[in-house]
Amino acid sequence: MLTIALPKGRIAQDTLEIFERVFEKKFIFDDRKLILESGDFKFLLVRNQDVATYVYHQAADIGVVGLDTLEEQGLDVIRLLDLKQGYCKVSIGMRAGEKLDFSKPELKVATKMVNITRSYFASKAVSADIIKLYGSIELAPLVGLADMIVDVVQTGATMKQNGLEVVEDILESTTHLIANKNSYFFKKSEILDLYEKINGAI
Repeated sequence: MLTIALPKGRIAQDTLEIFERVFEKKFIFDDRKLILESGDFKFLLVRNQDVATYVYHQAADIGVVGLDTLEEQGLDVIRLLDLKQGYCKVSIGMRAGEKLDFSKPELKVATKMVNITRSYFASKAVSADIIKLYGSIELAPLVGLADMIVDVVQTGATMKQNGLEVVEDILESTTHLIANKNSYFFKKSEILDLYEKINGAI
């Protein structure tokens, strides 16, 4: 049996639809249930941020997760396939009309995505004071907590509503199929069989 970790919400639905196309059967989670067993598969419904953790610790053999989350967490898992869904960007946002100036002695950046942000500014050889926030990140430049934010952007509407605009994109993200390294070794034929079918379906 293969155990598959799916992120809750839209991505889980899109991913289950791929499985339904591949196996020509319905995969439906009953109300509020977090585990779905069907044939040779066990699906787990977890938070997006937790998918790679379940896979890394082998509580799931494979999982579906956004590239932005993978890059931020940096866990040692196998990236099998880009599912080309759940498109978004990780971008820098500033107050409308402001320009990104890398020559400043230090930039204050508010973000949930500390690791992506740190490596981006390091790659530019720019000193950045990174302030970790857990939500309402758009507020930070408006009240002087930070010069800019780094956040996940789908349409940019939330930034616009709060008087911010995207000044630079750091990363383009889509959902990826990932595997645990031990699972890949011990269940290679099942995982590769599924990989081939999904690859064919997308």
